[in-house]
Amino acid sequence: MAFGTRFICSGIALLVVGAGWPHAVAGSAHSSIVSHDLEVTINPATHELIGRDRMVVARSIEAGTVSFSLAPTLRVESLVMVGQDESRDGREQTQPVTFSIDRTAHPAGQRVVVSLPSRGGEQITLDWIYRGTINDPPKEPRHLRFVTPDETAGYIGEEGVYLSGESRWYPDIEGAYSVYRLHAHVPDGWTVVTQGRRQAETVRDGWVSSTWAAAEPSEALTLVANRFVVRSRDWTSRTGQRIELATYFFPDNAGLADEYLEATAAYLDVYIGILGEYPFHRFAVVENFFPSGLGMPSFTLLGSGSIKRHYVQPYALGHEIVHSWIGNSVFHRQGAGNWVEGLTTYLANYYWHELTGDDRQAAEQRRMMVEGYSLYVEQDRDYPVSRFFAKHDERDNAIGYHKAAFVFQHLRHEIGDEAFWRGVKMFAQGYRNRPADWGDIERVFARESKRDLRWFFEQWVERDGAPELSLDAVHARSVRNQDGGETWRMAVRVRQSGRPFQMAVPLRIILDEGAETRWIRLGPAPATTEELVVAARPLHVQLDPDWMVFRRVPRSRLTPMLNGYVTDGKRTVARTVTGAASPFQLVLDRIVERESEWPESRETAIVSFGETTLPQAGSILILGGADQRNRIEPLVKESCGDLVRFREESFDVKGRTYEGPEMAVLFTCRRAAIPGSVVTVLYGLSPGAVERVSHYLFYYGWHSYVVFKNGTVVERGLWQDGPEAKEVKVDGAR
Repeated sequence: MAFGTRFICSGIALLVVGAGWPHAVAGSAHSSIVSHDLEVTINPATHELIGRDRMVVARSIEAGTVSFSLAPTLRVESLVMVGQDESRDGREQTQPVTFSIDRTAHPAGQRVVVSLPSRGGEQITLDWIYRGTINDPPKEPRHLRFVTPDETAGYIGEEGVYLSGESRWYPDIEGAYSVYRLHAHVPDGWTVVTQGRRQAETVRDGWVSSTWAAAEPSEALTLVANRFVVRSRDWTSRTGQRIELATYFFPDNAGLADEYLEATAAYLDVYIGILGEYPFHRFAVVENFFPSGLGMPSFTLLGSGSIKRHYVQPYALGHEIVHSWIGNSVFHRQGAGNWVEGLTTYLANYYWHELTGDDRQAAEQRRMMVEGYSLYVEQDRDYPVSRFFAKHDERDNAIGYHKAAFVFQHLRHEIGDEAFWRGVKMFAQGYRNRPADWGDIERVFARESKRDLRWFFEQWVERDGAPELSLDAVHARSVRNQDGGETWRMAVRVRQSGRPFQMAVPLRIILDEGAETRWIRLGPAPATTEELVVAARPLHVQLDPDWMVFRRVPRSRLTPMLNGYVTDGKRTVARTVTGAASPFQLVLDRIVERESEWPESRETAIVSFGETTLPQAGSILILGGADQRNRIEPLVKESCGDLVRFREESFDVKGRTYEGPEMAVLFTCRRAAIPGSVVTVLYGLSPGAVERVSHYLFYYGWHSYVVFKNGTVVERGLWQDGPEAKEVKVDGAR
């Protein structure tokens, strides 16, 4: 997941390379920053930053004043305009610049309003000297796994240094993006990481000084520092491109460097083939001192917990690497809908599995995308993909990441593989160092496919909602061929609830001899009837059994899983022993915390075994151990049957026995006679087994059952009751 990825916004349109620094050319009538030449001294012990920024500003002719953002804890000590005095052999000449501080227009920061001279060229060089503290320790993540940009305004401290665009640790103009040179000084033993190429590093008088150049334009510069163990290697892709790979890990995790370097190389080799030349000269995996999953130009910043858990999966490290092209090279246009996460999710979280032949995991990703939308996006809280800007909760995730990813899956199916993959590469290369929006995506794919795709983007991007599909009726009749053989003619009727979508839908036809898949085209009408011919007698028809189509699935047909309990409007927790010493108390605390994730107040009833009967509505979460098995088993027998069975020192899941005090299980079944609700059970054979699971319980919300040993997953799966299906009625059958 690349939550919080540093996106680059519009303001500069071209990169002009001249002598020395490359300079960006303003694409706006307003003043913009061409380049920053920063020198900063950072003292973690005192949270202090001392900075100097010699910036080149490209101004409009009309501009009389320019407003710069700066952290409210930083004060400007000097601001001068730098020029050359031709009468003094071209030596530098400085001129004080008038400025004022405005704290009213920007509550989270301050505005430094600078008066520009009435005369001068198109570019002005300003030299800033400023200092202060940045000390906003990252808060615990609220709704998601990672700290979001609004949960820290930056931090300089003994635990580490994190300075992002939100930190406003150097003067900047919002909406501008520029190139950077950075000279950073930190105490000996510390290492700085930032964007671009490290050009030099020296150690002197107890300080480490490093120089970095970020020659590709970006909206913001992120600087992190800590006591890292650094590993690097030079690597050459199959296309011949040379890239430096690096890890910056804490000593405890330094032994994982090779694993991350090898995974990075594997992802880069594949995505260079898909997206074209890698946009930067290096890629580094950097460990962070708080939970994060951030992608910046040329590096990713991952929390220690993620690094320890071998965070090299496609949805993790692969996702951040794809952001090197999508978001950090082709920019998200400021003020427009965020398309970046949808395309990145499609290429990394999903397509990697398809590309590597892991059909089971590819189908599992499609299922979670469809079911996540169906669970977390209530119909009255839905909104179009074009209105997604950033992720704040699971609803945003379902729309901006998962539905948007499926937009590209449907687009690929609509125009064909050849045109689609050609369009992906043309888009990634043609918009390099440029902002783009959904309209640009439409134009590229329309051109590459030679198709008018206006209807497609209006339907999938600019409209809210998703198809609601059902099999209405299926009939078949036997037909004799001229050669005396037999074929079967079928009539399949698919109905859509709500506004119809134009799309293709797969049907799996179960024959008395094998099975085959056919795609039918749904039109703008509420129902579509398709005539099909098959060679053997059809027995059943299944609607989209492999989750190939994005749609809304009724709660009653969703996979039973913990997330079904989480999203139910009526919930009850049935518990055994509680209190500070109980391993279940962590679960109860997290449940209370999650209440704030919903827009309306939702109270969860918490009852103890034996105190009251369980309510006859809503979902139930049962928390208990082996000492309560005689009470728990009757509560789940009606809904789960023999899927799970409890014994004195063991339990069975789908007929397999797990025994020993280190074992625990989380499982969910549809609640009998209450459609759309579930019964979920967390059960352990010892308090220790439960405690190890309780910390991360809600990360395991997508499966019907998860078996743990000492807190580690040893088995997980779904109760397979099959997709929506209809029996084929044979016309004229006797």
